[in-house]
Amino acid sequence: MSTATADPQAIATADAPAVAPRRPLFQSPAFWVAMLVLIAGTVVATRYWLESKNYESTDDAFVDAHIVRLAPTIAGTLKQVADVDNRHVAAGQLLAVITPNGPEALLAEADAGVAQARADLERARAQVAEAGAGRAQAAAQAKAPLAAAARAAQDLARYALLQRLDAPAVAAQQVDAARAEARRTAAEAAAAQSQVASASTSIIVAQRQVAAAQAAVAARRARVQQARVTLGDLQLTAPVSGQVVNRSVNIGSYVAPGTPLMSIVPDRLWVTANFKETQLRHMRAGQPVTIKVDAFPDIKFVGRVDSIQRGAGQAFSVLPAQNATGNFVKVVQRVPVRIEFDTRNGPDPRRFAIGPGMSVQPSVKVR
Repeated sequence: MSTATADPQAIATADAPAVAPRRPLFQSPAFWVAMLVLIAGTVVATRYWLESKNYESTDDAFVDAHIVRLAPTIAGTLKQVADVDNRHVAAGQLLAVITPNGPEALLAEADAGVAQARADLERARAQVAEAGAGRAQAAAQAKAPLAAAARAAQDLARYALLQRLDAPAVAAQQVDAARAEARRTAAEAAAAQSQVASASTSIIVAQRQVAAAQAAVAARRARVQQARVTLGDLQLTAPVSGQVVNRSVNIGSYVAPGTPLMSIVPDRLWVTANFKETQLRHMRAGQPVTIKVDAFPDIKFVGRVDSIQRGAGQAFSVLPAQNATGNFVKVVQRVPVRIEFDTRNGPDPRRFAIGPGMSVQPSVKVR
């Protein structure tokens, strides 16, 4: 009877399952995991932002070098070409030889000309010596006529004086004879002096011939030097050390002056990085640089800022921009910055297949 009189709602509540109480959010493990990830991400992002402020980087950069292009200065046929494609050569190494023909004959002719000019010079010097000896002989031979002329002049003066003092003391015939003797000896003395002057003139002429012969020798030697230079131009050697690239000739090829034969990439390489003008505020020469070469992403090259070009690249273009127009739009300009590889503190780029034009990504530490 007690069962029939029980409260139905109480019985239903007693039969329902118990509901567990809800835990706070901060006690959930997933909450703390999310918080740790968020804090770690914030720290990493903050550190990256603070670190990136100390660097300036660009992907508008490439490896650069002064490429040497070889070309002959005379025409001819190649009789020898070194097999050095994509190989390293040392400065002075023989790369190509042009068939000799005319230059050797010109050199022989020039050598013969020098020998002939030297012979002419020796002959001219001998003539100078001969002319000097002739002058000395003429001067010696002139002494007797000069002495005789002086004695005859004295005798004539003495006879003339005696005739003025005492006319009968001197016969007129004696005075006439003395006068004739004086005239004769004076003429002989003048002839002797003329011979001495002629010999002196011969010396001057011979000396001038020596000078002309010396000039001829110098001219012939210059021809020899020119012939040797021309003959030397037949052999093309490497002006610098580096790798030979872009060879375009072979044995038997006919080349004219200025014909491109091959090129040499020097051992010295650097990076030309075109930074935005807004990135140059804190950039200075000597700052360290981290260089990433696209061809070798796992190799960390290092370098330093060598110099910053004074002027944007567009200022040196063939057709510079004309901004004095009504539709001007400001564009951030690029300025080339030269970066040298630091082989003391990093890998040497010469050990890798790195050459001009290859893309790099430099990062300059400016703070």
